[in-house]
Amino acid sequence: MARTKLNDEHWHKIFIILRQINVYNKPNLRRTVEGMLYRIRVGCPWRDLPSYFGHWSSIYHQYRYWRKTGKWQKLMKIVTANYDSEWLFIDGSVVKAHQHSTGAASHLDETIGKSVAGNSSKLHLVVDACGNPIHV
Repeated sequence: MARTKLNDEHWHKIFIILRQINVYNKPNLRRTVEGMLYRIRVGCPWRDLPSYFGHWSSIYHQYRYWRKTGKWQKLMKIVTANYDSEWLFIDGSVVKAHQHSTGAASHLDETIGKSVAGNSSKLHLVVDACGNPIHV
């Protein structure tokens, strides 16, 4: 599967769900949804979407409309209801924290510590031999 494209099986699953939540089958629907998923996965600004998906503002406005009407939440709820780790996105980002958030007042381990750029919190993901998440 190409980095920017859903395979036909995945698209068919999403398309069935979209029809259930009353999303019309427009000519560029697949590319629009792929653009939304690409943007979420990569974390790029909307303006930096590759031109393969179409004009960034069209995708942004469609995404915003689906969020406003609750269709995006319904889609995500249905997709995650039967979770099989087939569509797993792992974010390896580091969350920066304020200097006063290190938990000095409490005696609990809050996994916030010093790094080169200041206080940060890193999520540690434990996986099994197949790469399936076991514990965060």
